[in-house]
Amino acid sequence: MTELLASSDDAWPITALDEGSGPNVLVVHPGGGDVTTWDGVARHLSDDFRVVRIRRRIYVPEAHIELPHSMTIEAADIVAVAELLEPPVLLVGHSSGAVAALEAALLDPSAFAGLFLYEPPMPTKELLAGMAGARARAVFDRGDPAEAMRIHMRDIVRMPANLVDAMFADQQVRAAFSAYAAAQIADNEAIDALGAGVDRFATLEIPTTLIAGDLSPAHLRERLADLAAVLPDARIVTLPGQGHFAHLNAPDTLADSIRDMAGQIFHL
Repeated sequence: MTELLASSDDAWPITALDEGSGPNVLVVHPGGGDVTTWDGVARHLSDDFRVVRIRRRIYVPEAHIELPHSMTIEAADIVAVAELLEPPVLLVGHSSGAVAALEAALLDPSAFAGLFLYEPPMPTKELLAGMAGARARAVFDRGDPAEAMRIHMRDIVRMPANLVDAMFADQQVRAAFSAYAAAQIADNEAIDALGAGVDRFATLEIPTTLIAGDLSPAHLRERLADLAAVLPDARIVTLPGQGHFAHLNAPDTLADSIRDMAGQIFHL
């Protein structure tokens, strides 16, 4: 594995993990963690593909997060990394990383041959965080990142409260979530700043696979359906028995879905 370095518009160094060989798969990881959360999926793909995983700037260790954070900045970072790769490129995004991927595709549609988007929480008909996001920010600013992340998981992601409580009863889980609280809250705010509505994607004529887990919160599946209705060339694929975390719980299954999309894009 090597590391790529791209230059951003604001001179911030954008790095990406680069492994494997073959057609290019560019991955934008989800919030709540860093690039390593997709290690398992990358392992399942790197024998047949060049898998490049961008390090999102707000999730790198000890990141300085300038507020308000903007999806426009992330989109430009993704395009900058894509420009280092020989086309064609399949752009893969997960959760808020999929939102950033969509914005990158809108910024430079010619950079990507296809999109693979796993439950982007786009503010289609309503904002993502809303008042819950304001509560999470207030709690974080008072010095309680764990409680801010509990609000995020329970009231923004909308996981069942009993499952969230069980997760946060584990000290290691609380610590892991707390470490990324600043980035996650900024991430939510950047998504809400896009405003409700996705009509701007109606001209994005890039083949797109939208991935849903049949156990995921209903609002994520609804947002996905809203996107599918607007995108000119989109299909929805549902992963049976999975929720929003198939990259951790079933990386082989998720990799197989990416492989299927790549076969169509790269004519394998």
